[in-house]
Amino acid sequence: MSRYVTDAKDRVPIVQKAAFGAGHLVNNLMPGALGIFMFFLLTAFGMDPFLAGLLGGLPRLFDAITDPIMGFISDNTKSRFGRRRPYIFVGAIVSGVLFAVLWQLDAENSQMYNFWYFLGFSLLYLIGNTIFATPLIGLGYEMTSDYNERTRLMAFSQVLGQVAWMIVPWFWVIIANPNLFDTQAEGVRTLSVIVAGIGIVLGVLPAIFCKGIDSSKMENRKELTFRTIFSNLKDLLNGIIQVSKNKPFMRLCGATFLVFNGFQMVASFSYFIIVFYMFNGDYGLAGNWPAWFSTVSAIVTAFLVIPVISAIASRIGKRKAFIISTALSIVGYALKWWGFNPANPWLIFLPIPLMSFGIGGLFTLMMSMTADVCDLDELNNGMPRKEGTFGAIYWWMVKLGQALALVLGGLVLKVVGFDQNVSLQAAETITRLRIADIAIPAFTALLAIVVMLKYDLTEEKAREIKETLESRRGKL
Repeated sequence: MSRYVTDAKDRVPIVQKAAFGAGHLVNNLMPGALGIFMFFLLTAFGMDPFLAGLLGGLPRLFDAITDPIMGFISDNTKSRFGRRRPYIFVGAIVSGVLFAVLWQLDAENSQMYNFWYFLGFSLLYLIGNTIFATPLIGLGYEMTSDYNERTRLMAFSQVLGQVAWMIVPWFWVIIANPNLFDTQAEGVRTLSVIVAGIGIVLGVLPAIFCKGIDSSKMENRKELTFRTIFSNLKDLLNGIIQVSKNKPFMRLCGATFLVFNGFQMVASFSYFIIVFYMFNGDYGLAGNWPAWFSTVSAIVTAFLVIPVISAIASRIGKRKAFIISTALSIVGYALKWWGFNPANPWLIFLPIPLMSFGIGGLFTLMMSMTADVCDLDELNNGMPRKEGTFGAIYWWMVKLGQALALVLGGLVLKVVGFDQNVSLQAAETITRLRIADIAIPAFTALLAIVVMLKYDLTEEKAREIKETLESRRGKL
């Protein structure tokens, strides 16, 4: 158990934790809704599965490019409102408006018209989302300098973030309900406007209530003007190179890439298996089971997994807590073979308590450890602190892998023989789909454990770095 007590000055007030958590709720709500709505590109708008996979993946490749740029900009911004908050405020509004516009598709349009419309507005929406999300992540890394308070802050924000995953699964049910909407396309269009409104209202809260470090006297920040754009690009590349040489950080990126994107590749498969295996393609019989599966997963993650992982990390360290949580998730994935049982639908909840340790432990611990890594970078490379760049590179890895996962997910559906135009899938197709649903995330989780075995930024080392930094430049 940690022998250190968090100083009062390093504790984040509950109002700030709640506001930061509201930002993470938005950061989950919009991508979560996007993932659900992507399914209806197939059923409501008649999009080919491979084209739908491209629409899921290609914009994220673009997003992965803009994130480091936004991270550099927010790291070097000089403003009386701080380095991050102005961008969070503007980004929340812009991304919300563009999210609603993105989904104003018409099923009567040609497939290629909808493809190019969606691709174009996806790129615009993701620019707005980058302006919001990248500074938000950087702000979280600098809200406290205490090793364990960082974990508590991230745990609190992840609990609120999970609220989105309790809500989002019901979009399946709402959109497909003929008593609410005449068509699924109408349901998607209407819900997108509601989600956008919620995103704007909650998204501005971190900009209003949260406080980062005092950057007014931070040295070596770059000038951000059109005149310095080329030198800025050079500085950005140098910053990325410095970040890439940080071995503990690259282990965090690698492990996250594996766990999250192995999970993401098969994220929609559970829905397909419930509908087409357990209920023979009958959406009416499947009813609310898919929604309850996802909602219960989010509830267990928020109120069981995250508090348990946070407590374990405080006792035995973040690396060991990650290894334990990821190993438990592998067991949970394996249990899906018996849990998805046509004879007893209630068994779908069997794997959830263990399976939820994967994603629940991942972002709580990885975001806390990334904050520790920012201190290590300042120790080695000096000012300015690069929370924005680290956050951007971290999520660059996530989004790059997510883009690949979405494309590969569509490809896997094609390889296993899934046919979106029929309600009764072949038995071999379902078997192959079930195997992929288990094997892919379990294998990537195992690889992530191997990557983290040599992560060496312990609590003792992190506190030594903090003391050295404070003696060198004072407390921020």
